[in-house]
Amino acid sequence: MTIQVENLTKRIGNQTILSNLSLQVKKGEVVGLLGPNGAGKSTLMKCLTGLWRFDSGKVEVCGIDMKLQPTRVRSHIGYLPENNPLYEDMYVPEYLHFMASLKGIKDKQSVVEHTIEQVWLNEVRHKKIGELSKGYRQRVGLGQALMGNPELLILDEPTTGLDPNQLDDMRNLLRTLGQQHTILLSTHIMQEVEAVCTRVVILHKGTFHADISNPQEINIEQLFREVTLK
Repeated sequence: MTIQVENLTKRIGNQTILSNLSLQVKKGEVVGLLGPNGAGKSTLMKCLTGLWRFDSGKVEVCGIDMKLQPTRVRSHIGYLPENNPLYEDMYVPEYLHFMASLKGIKDKQSVVEHTIEQVWLNEVRHKKIGELSKGYRQRVGLGQALMGNPELLILDEPTTGLDPNQLDDMRNLLRTLGQQHTILLSTHIMQEVEAVCTRVVILHKGTFHADISNPQEINIEQLFREVTLK
């Protein structure tokens, strides 16, 4: 099991953001975490990556307990946050080389070159990140998440703000990556689920309301409306 979450609860002040969540994600699954704004998607991902502590429950990634060995857990995860923080004055290879250093990767140059090929950045390798379109910036962020070949990719709204052509490129890339990695992907876009995911869970008001295998076979949009209008 790549992700094992049991009775996870997260509070901020007096507000309960996540309430007694349990989730299992098997190796090789591409799971869409679907929910409206404020459902708790980003909070759950931050708890899974160890960025935020949780109040109660248990999180295991690749069989490793988050509370007992958080650093070891992070070595198995590639994370693309929603805001995708980048250093705009750096050139693309320069930034990736810097991130490889932070991750303790030994053969940095080889890994950087592989990453540029893997996420289709050759066309912009001689540009500064500040000169890139939103789509290419997302690819750079995804590239740093892939460095070190993590077993699990956690991607928070990876296609937000992309134009139709960029959306197609990113979805094709995610489908390819899904053949090699377990992926947990947050979104509120129904077409995203149908295009990329093998399974979808719906999060609303901090709790899970549905868990669907083969989401292409049902009307996800209708189910989503039914859940979120309750």
